Amino acid sequence: MLVNGKWVENWQPVQEADGKGRFVRQVSSFRNWITPDGSPGPTGEGGFKAEAGRYRLYVALICPWASRTLIARKLKGLDALIPVTVVNPELTDQGWQFSGYPGAEEDPLFGARYMHEIYTRADRGFTGRATVPVLWDTQRGVMVNNESADIIRMFDTAFEHLTPSDLRLYPDDIGADIDALNARIYDQLNNGVYKAGFALSQQAYDEAVAGVFAMLDELEQRLTSRYLFGDRLTETDLRLFVTLIRFDAAYHGLFKTNLRQIADYPRLSAYLERFLTLPGVAETVNMDHITRGYYSIKALNPTGIRPVGPAHVTDLLKSAS
Repeated sequence: MLVNGKWVENWQPVQEADGKGRFVRQVSSFRNWITPDGSPGPTGEGGFKAEAGRYRLYVALICPWASRTLIARKLKGLDALIPVTVVNPELTDQGWQFSGYPGAEEDPLFGARYMHEIYTRADRGFTGRATVPVLWDTQRGVMVNNESADIIRMFDTAFEHLTPSDLRLYPDDIGADIDALNARIYDQLNNGVYKAGFALSQQAYDEAVAGVFAMLDELEQRLTSRYLFGDRLTETDLRLFVTLIRFDAAYHGLFKTNLRQIADYPRLSAYLERFLTLPGVAETVNMDHITRGYYSIKALNPTGIRPVGPAHVTDLLKSAS
């Protein structure tokens, strides 16, 4: 991680743990908002007006948090307005790296070698993890935001005057319900798989796995309609999809969440297949990057050997594309 702007140690997946060995995730640090007129958003300062070509999104295709911003960008038709740079999926001793792997790109703005160099451009004295996604303002030369939840909501509304859309990922009338379900899915499932995989005690692992499968069981029962909120596609669906598509290929084995696979859930499997048919979604999923990235985590897989399966996930992606 970076401490006062200096890289001080080799990358480790466990950022922090509580007294019982539970994995604790870092809180995002840059929380400015892009708005239609540049006025301040819910957090941060103003001056970030929605303009075509002004902002660049940095992502890793292995990362579910980054991938949900890619999906929002696709669904809202922002491809031409917001260019993307994809980092190397393999986790190096200095974190995310640019280029050096098929599908990964060089940094087009500064020629940086590692993502942490982008962070120190934003803040020379930054302390913390150099995470993705990152939304960068090329006009002001600053980091706008590195919180995927914020970025999704910016993409949902900020650029409407430039690219009108009938889709609203966070409709006001069910906003409170979305927030409530988001929080539960995040705690038990999105982050729950990481709490299981990076647990430092049996108790922490047992708690996390119980939460993961309690949520999957609940969602299986809930999905009697097309999406989590009936026939309305919302940001909660994006949050769920990015974990489901990685589950059988990575979390089930590597993170030891192996009570059941998503393939064992008929409704969740059908939901996954439906979601992949949405315009542009399959383009955001790169299973080579996903498995290469997760199985490069030395703390979980010291040999670096990557399994060939599961075949049903590969077949699903082939049919969707």
